[in-house]
Amino acid sequence: MIPIRNKQKTLQATVDEIRNFALAYVDKYAPSKQQLRTYLLKKYLKLSVPNIKKQDVINLIDVVLSDLEKSKFINDKFYSESKAKTMIRRGSSINKIRNYLIAKGVKDQFIKDTVNKINENNSDQDFFSAIKICKKKRIGPARTEDNRPLFYKKDISLLARNGFDFETSKKVMDLQKDDYIKIIRLL
Repeated sequence: MIPIRNKQKTLQATVDEIRNFALAYVDKYAPSKQQLRTYLLKKYLKLSVPNIKKQDVINLIDVVLSDLEKSKFINDKFYSESKAKTMIRRGSSINKIRNYLIAKGVKDQFIKDTVNKINENNSDQDFFSAIKICKKKRIGPARTEDNRPLFYKKDISLLARNGFDFETSKKVMDLQKDDYIKIIRLL
């Protein structure tokens, strides 16, 4: 018969475990600080270590996160800028980018800096993103001329659901086919 040893985890072993979980997650997903905090807390709750209090683990998670931030494994500013770039390439509006970053727990200052940087690079970014959505979804000016009036409301509502304001949506929907093709070639 194999004797059963009572495994007692110390706080140091828990810190090492948390750090290993965090590094594995950062290596695989490149998350924001808040996403990593949520993941580590869920991971700990699954382990359910009996001798360690939840508040102690939350404090340990904060220590590990600050350590990872100092060693530049996680950086919310870089996270917000890189996510914004990929979302712009896909045709997302500035409102959609802002809401996405807020949902991921990025600080307001980083979000404002990212949005300001987007606006500095291109003052009419929403217009070009709406054009990309039209091309991808084949709506608005990408439709054939005889179908455009039939689907006008549907297309405007699709652009609104993607975070574009009414003026930008109307501007895109009122484009002529020739102008649309010229803009697509520039993109």
